[in-house]
Amino acid sequence: MRIGAVVVLLAALTASCGGGGFFRQYEYEEEMYLSLDGSATLYVNSSIHALNALRGSSFDPDPAARLDRDAIRAYFTTPFTRVTRRPSLSRRDGRRFVHVRIAVDDVTKLAGAAPFAWSSYHFAADGDRFRYQQTMRAPAGRALAGANWHGKELVAVRLHLPSRIVYHNAGAGNPQRGNILGWEQPLTERLRGQPVVIEARIDAQSILYRTLFLFAATFAAVTVGFVLLIWWIVKRGAKPAQV
Repeated sequence: MRIGAVVVLLAALTASCGGGGFFRQYEYEEEMYLSLDGSATLYVNSSIHALNALRGSSFDPDPAARLDRDAIRAYFTTPFTRVTRRPSLSRRDGRRFVHVRIAVDDVTKLAGAAPFAWSSYHFAADGDRFRYQQTMRAPAGRALAGANWHGKELVAVRLHLPSRIVYHNAGAGNPQRGNILGWEQPLTERLRGQPVVIEARIDAQSILYRTLFLFAATFAAVTVGFVLLIWWIVKRGAKPAQV
């Protein structure tokens, strides 16, 4: 199974679990896998109610209605984004959820795509490091009736960064693991337009490059050691010439 398919499956499983269980109850999520060249793969997992309320879309939130996946694909397809897999669907608490994988060629232009225009994006070299900054501002839509929200729903942004993190402002109350950072906000605050400022600074050398370099260096050292060992054995075993 491909990694992207696993991510979508996990997202669907998360959305299918209630807020009182092992998983927290996220109503809207953006999960970005950022590359040093500024490209990214972005996953959006959202209830239709939240998508309409936060982004101003007009999809039918009725869980019994037929949801047009091609319309979802068209909504997230812009001059700056393209949907790379057919959107998947799930249900939770009587609400329909959609899961979309999106390719972004240049994250700094993402604000030009209507589904992400509520944020500003900055990603550029900062000395010998890279700096990423995103500020989420007011939503484009409005709260809708019939969502049956109980007030504990969350909005989340997660960053999967390509190199060592040297600074971030995620804060102790937000999830952090390895090179993955998260920022969470109650849905009620997001609907009111309470800003979320996201910032991270990373090394200019990717984790993959560092790993390959260390592997190559280790392999070279082992090879040199093996050659020296063979040379020593051969030299020690050599017999003196007969007179």
